[in-house]
Amino acid sequence: MPPADARTDARTAPTAYFPPGADSEDTLELRLPDDFLAMYADDLLDRVEDWGPCRTPAGSFRLLPVQVERDLPLIGRWINDPTVATFWELAGTECVTEAHLRSQLDGDGRSVPCLGVLEGTPMSYWEIYRADLDPLARHYPARPHDTGLHLLLGGVADRGRGLGGILLRAVADLVLDHRPRCGRVVAEPDLRNTPSVSAFLSAGFRFSAEVDLPAKRAALMIRDRGLRDAL
Repeated sequence: MPPADARTDARTAPTAYFPPGADSEDTLELRLPDDFLAMYADDLLDRVEDWGPCRTPAGSFRLLPVQVERDLPLIGRWINDPTVATFWELAGTECVTEAHLRSQLDGDGRSVPCLGVLEGTPMSYWEIYRADLDPLARHYPARPHDTGLHLLLGGVADRGRGLGGILLRAVADLVLDHRPRCGRVVAEPDLRNTPSVSAFLSAGFRFSAEVDLPAKRAALMIRDRGLRDAL
């Protein structure tokens, strides 16, 4: 299916961080230029840790940046759930999970791994990332400050009852509220993962294109700032 967005004036930068399922051999392993990092010395994602809680129909929700020593066992258990492992492709020992987390935490800040805490209980894992500085930008017409989301609902009881859509809308709103330079929130769920695609649609994202990524065929989902109150 041809992309709905025809813009090709994207400005992108190479990256060394790979989203779930990416093939590192097909990605340019180049660091961001020092002068670029100097321009955004404060934070490439506008201090996710300061975004604070928000109200949702499911209760109070907030993003809490991951601390490996505290959160590794919980995230490792979630990632090894068979349903999750099918799409995240990170099943294995805690060493596998830790390496994935540290690749972001020890990087330049273009991706921030977080726990999603609902009514005081950690129940989901998120990655908030600069899509325009990610390998994804090689596969779609990225715009400066495009911000991407990855979501993993931890507990089986939290799946299949609309909670994903509620939280995706809430986090997309947090991005747009706290990142004024960001005009779009994007995501690239596996096309086979129909519950995930449906959750993004219910959260006000629109289907933009099918995208061939190194490890999957994805649905490019976009939530536009200008349409946030209409969808």
